[in-house]
Amino acid sequence: MEYTVQKLGKLAGISTRTLRFYDEIGILKPARINSSGYRIYGQAEVDRLQQILFYRELGVGLEQIKSIMTDPAFDGVLALRTHREQLLDRKKQLELLIHNVENTIALHEGRIAMSDEQKFEGFKKQIIEDNEKKYGKEIREKYGDETVDQSNAKLQSMTKEQHDAVTKLNEELTATLAQAFQGGDPGSELAQKAADLHRQWLMFYWKDYSKEAHAGLGRMYVEDERFRAYYDEKQPGTAEFLRDAILIYTGMQE
Repeated sequence: MEYTVQKLGKLAGISTRTLRFYDEIGILKPARINSSGYRIYGQAEVDRLQQILFYRELGVGLEQIKSIMTDPAFDGVLALRTHREQLLDRKKQLELLIHNVENTIALHEGRIAMSDEQKFEGFKKQIIEDNEKKYGKEIREKYGDETVDQSNAKLQSMTKEQHDAVTKLNEELTATLAQAFQGGDPGSELAQKAADLHRQWLMFYWKDYSKEAHAGLGRMYVEDERFRAYYDEKQPGTAEFLRDAILIYTGMQE
């Protein structure tokens, strides 16, 4: 069966503008253009669009999707199996969060008792899931699977007291960094205090500390646009300032 842009958009639940954009960037070309100049899509394009939407649902960017799907070694069936596993993992996470919410409701209604550890269990898993989705590939390539898995395990075993402590520490780090940034000197006493607070914050998640790893993370805050956007949200240039402060703190400045 063949579809026009309008019919395929309606079938997939996306706008015709999105389909035209996919054509423009080369991620989903129509099978042909008919005599009236309309884009016509066949079964192969429908299947390809399904793959694209699966990846989008999993939070993968269009450039990465294009790179994956234009790879000569791309295996559609294997990709679907991978999608299925990822969706099953998400299902488990959602079920855990739903269970956590239901227990919290029951707790407030006086029907059950719930420990502080139980209250945070689902949310810690969600943090790990979100971090893996956003930064997992880059972090694992930089530090290795074992290091990341150990960090995730440390977060998962975090107690409420530790959670409260790291939250308070992060607030102090944010305030100190903002104040130090106004001074403009990453080598200042206040900036170096921010770098030390950053090290303390890391140790709630890292098994071991090394100056090299700390410096590498500081560099990544600038090199990775997602980290840069996070630190620069309120004051552009903060990511670079923190990197420079960390490099001075670790003695790794170039």
